[in-house]
Amino acid sequence: MSGDIVFSFNDIKTTQAAAFLIKLHGQPSMSYLGLLKMLYISDRRSLQYSGYPITGDSFVSMKYGPVLTRIYDYVKPNGGFTSSEYWSEYIATVPAPHDPNKKVFVTLIADPGDDELSLAEEEIMEAVYQEFGQLNPFDVAKWTHSLPEWINPQEKGQKVVDIKVVDLLQYLKKTDDEIQRIKEIADRERYLDGVLNG
Repeated sequence: MSGDIVFSFNDIKTTQAAAFLIKLHGQPSMSYLGLLKMLYISDRRSLQYSGYPITGDSFVSMKYGPVLTRIYDYVKPNGGFTSSEYWSEYIATVPAPHDPNKKVFVTLIADPGDDELSLAEEEIMEAVYQEFGQLNPFDVAKWTHSLPEWINPQEKGQKVVDIKVVDLLQYLKKTDDEIQRIKEIADRERYLDGVLNG
């Protein structure tokens, strides 16, 4: 297969997915590392079950395990290379007050709803939250180091290493035919998004 698979990133759906997990968590606000880990695991499980991720974001390996690139930029305490006006209407990144460890949390400003999410996607995220939502986020990050797609970027002298979707699908035991079908669907969705939004 020539080239990797690139999915259509859906900003509204991504914001709703993040908000869904934050609402499950309730108060106090959710650790931003915890949110990053659970969104990655949810996208991974959605790929495994349906052949398509929830957010459509790109996957990378970083020091604390695999993450979704745009979402990482959205929630970074000091801001990232990309931002989203839509995300910022609903979700804020805030430092914990009077915390000597300088922990950072994400909190809901308003509820974006969930009309972009399917019932199956919500069930995946609910199961991921039940498994990981009450754990220390650094323990979850350590667990993600056991995933076969994670590469320690420090061993390569880098901060970030791309995770190829094709490699990830192979780790998830998808056949070549299944991977080809997933690529065709992803290419068609990106083409249609380009036509509609162009």
